[in-house]
Amino acid sequence: MPLRLPAAYLILTALLWIKMALLRYFTFGEIAWRHVGADAAAAAVLTSLLALLLPGRGRGVACWLLDALVSTVLFAATLYFAHFGSMPTYTALLELHQVPQVQASVQSTMDPLYYLFFADLPVWVAAGFILRKLPIMRDASMAYGRWVAAIALVACAGIVAGGVRQGLGIDNELAAADSEGFLGYQVIAAIKADRESRQASAADLAQTVSEVEALQASFPYRKSASAGSAPAHFGEAAGSNLIVLQLEAFQNFPLHLKVGGQEVTPVLNELADESYYFPRVYQQIGQGNTSDAEFMANTSIYPTAKIAMSTGYGDRALPSLPRLLQQDGYKAFTFHVNDVKFWDRNRLYPALNFDRYFDKPNFVNDRFNEFGASDEELYRFGLEEMAKTSAAGTPFYAQFVTASSHFPFKVPKDRQRLQVPESLEGTQLGDYLIAANYTDYAIGQLIEGLKKEGLWDRTTLAVYGDHYGLQPDDNDPAWVGKELGIKYDSRVSRLNIPFIVHTPGQSGGQRVEQVGGQLDMMPTIANLLGKKPRDAGIVAFGQDLLNIDRNVVGSRYYLPTGSFFNDEVLYVPGTGFDDGTAVSLDTMEPVKDLSPYRSDYDYIMKLMGLSDRYVRLLPKR
Repeated sequence: MPLRLPAAYLILTALLWIKMALLRYFTFGEIAWRHVGADAAAAAVLTSLLALLLPGRGRGVACWLLDALVSTVLFAATLYFAHFGSMPTYTALLELHQVPQVQASVQSTMDPLYYLFFADLPVWVAAGFILRKLPIMRDASMAYGRWVAAIALVACAGIVAGGVRQGLGIDNELAAADSEGFLGYQVIAAIKADRESRQASAADLAQTVSEVEALQASFPYRKSASAGSAPAHFGEAAGSNLIVLQLEAFQNFPLHLKVGGQEVTPVLNELADESYYFPRVYQQIGQGNTSDAEFMANTSIYPTAKIAMSTGYGDRALPSLPRLLQQDGYKAFTFHVNDVKFWDRNRLYPALNFDRYFDKPNFVNDRFNEFGASDEELYRFGLEEMAKTSAAGTPFYAQFVTASSHFPFKVPKDRQRLQVPESLEGTQLGDYLIAANYTDYAIGQLIEGLKKEGLWDRTTLAVYGDHYGLQPDDNDPAWVGKELGIKYDSRVSRLNIPFIVHTPGQSGGQRVEQVGGQLDMMPTIANLLGKKPRDAGIVAFGQDLLNIDRNVVGSRYYLPTGSFFNDEVLYVPGTGFDDGTAVSLDTMEPVKDLSPYRSDYDYIMKLMGLSDRYVRLLPKR
C-alpha cells in the first residue's frame, strides 16, 4: 500500500488549510485568496514535520492529535478575536487561566459556527478504528512517504520564511496576520519579541531616559509660558486625599445623554459640570484590558500589547502614583470586588507599591453579577477604610476598580433605575445604558458618604473609564446614533472614555477639549496635587492635559500598532503609513490627505518603542 502515507499527508494538509481559511473568514469577514498560499504553506510545514519525525505505528494517532490541537488553537483565536477585536499571539496563552473569571462574557460572544473547526474530528476517530485493522505500511512505503514529506517541508519552509521576512516589516498586527497567515504571524511575533529583548538587554536605563526626554522635547506639547513659572493649576489640590474611580467598560457618550426624558448619568453630569472634564480622552489598554488601565493610570507607561503588564512586569519596581504620593506620607489602597489573582493583580499591586489591597473576601457578596458584590458594596466598605485612615491623621490615595457595569451588562431587576424605551429593551445597548445608570447611582452614594464623613471637602476625586463597553459586532453605529440621537462611530466613539477630576471646594467646572489618553491621567492628577513626576525620577510617557495645547496619543491593541489620536484625527495604518486611513474626531468623516500626520506617526512609533525598552530595563523588586 505505497500511497497510504502520501494520501493521509495530503488530506491532513488540506484540512488544516481549510481551517486556516475559516479563521480568516471569521476574523476578517472574507477569505483573501491572494494570501491563502501562506496558510497552505504553513499547513504543509506542520504535516511534513509530523511525517518526518514520527514512526509509522503512531502516525495515525498523531495526525488526529495534530488536527485536534490546531483546531483548538484556531477556535480559541477566533473566540479571542470576537471578544477583544485583536489577533492573539502565543503570549495570549499565558492568560487562558483568566477565562473562567469572565465566562459569561466569553459565552456571549460565542457563535455556533465556530465549532466548524472540529467538524472533521469524528471522521478521524472512525478512520482510526478502520486503520487499526489494516497492516502497517512496509518500510519501502515509509521511505517513499518520508521523501515526499522532506521535499514538501523544504519547499514550504522556504515559502513561509519568505513571507515572514515580508511580514516583519509590517507593524500593523492585523495586516501582518492577514498577509502571512495565523501561524506565520506567530513566527513574526516571536522574532520581534526576541529582537526587542536583545535590544533591551544591550541598552542602558539612563541612556533610554535621556532618549525619551530628547524625543519628547522635540514635540511641541507645551503651551507658551514665562521661564521659571509654575505650570497652570499646579498644586490646586495639594495635600488633599485622592480617590480614583476606574469605571468598568464605561464610554463617554452616556454623559449628558437623555433616554426617554431621563438622564442616564445624572451624578456624573453634575460632577463634570463642577470639575475639570476631559471629553476627548481615549483608551490605550493592551492585552491586560482592565488591569492595563490600572497600570497606565498609575505609571504613565505604554502597555507593550504583547502580554498583560501585570503578568509580564509585575516583578518590577514600577515608578508610580502611589510611590510619588508616599513621599508626602500618603497611604495607598486599592479596592476590587474580584479575586486579587484575576489578571495577576496580586503581582501588579506590589509592583505599583500600594500599601494594601482589598479584594473579594473583604466584601459582602450581594450577588450583583458574576464578580459578586455590587459597586454600592464596594464603596460602602471602602468608605469605612478611608474614614479610619483619615481619622488617624494620614492622607490617603484610594483606587476603586468597579465591576457592576461589566459585560454583558446584566443588572438585577431590583437594582435597575433606568427605564429604557421599548425599542431598546432586550438589546445590548439598552442593557448597557441600564448598567451605566446604576454605576452612576453608586457613585452618587459614595459622594454622599464622603460628605457625611467630612471627607468631601478634603478629597480630590478622579473618574475615568477603563475601556469600551458596546461590542462593535452587536451595535451598528448608524442604529446606535439613530436610537440615541447622537453621532456614533465604531472606533472614535467606542474608544472614547470619560475623564473627570474634581478638586476640593471646586464649584465652577472647566471643560478641557484637549485630546488625551490614559497615559495622561497620572501627570494631570500629579500637577493638581502639586507633584512633578520628573523631579521624583519618574518618566511619564503621557502629558499633563492642563498644560499642553497639542497632543498625540498612541494605541496598539484594540487598534493596530501605529494607530494614534491627535487633536484632529484618528489615524490607523495599513501595511505602512501611506496606505492607512484617518477619520476626523469632530465630523467622524474620512480624511483623505494623510501627509500632515506623518510626523505624528513617526514620533509615536519611536515613543512606544522607547516605552517598551524603558519598562524592560526597570529594576526587579
